[in-house]
Amino acid sequence: MPSDKGYSYKSSVTNSQGNHYCARDYGSGAANSNSYHYSNQDGSYYYSNPNGSTYHNDGKGSSTYTPPSGSSKK
Repeated sequence: MPSDKGYSYKSSVTNSQGNHYCARDYGSGAANSNSYHYSNQDGSYYYSNPNGSTYHNDGKGSSTYTPPSGSSKK
């Protein structure tokens, strides 16, 4: 159940290598209610957003955004 912030935390973990993962529940009204993101020691990160879009950065200067419609843009 989302809080007054619009989401509730499902899990948030940082492992011994320093990689971080966080999952949030945005409720049934969101296109992607179970959103998450992760970031890694190598500088890469990935977001799966509540509106259905995704964003990936490989930590080396390349990134890809995929809007809710599904056609990715670099």
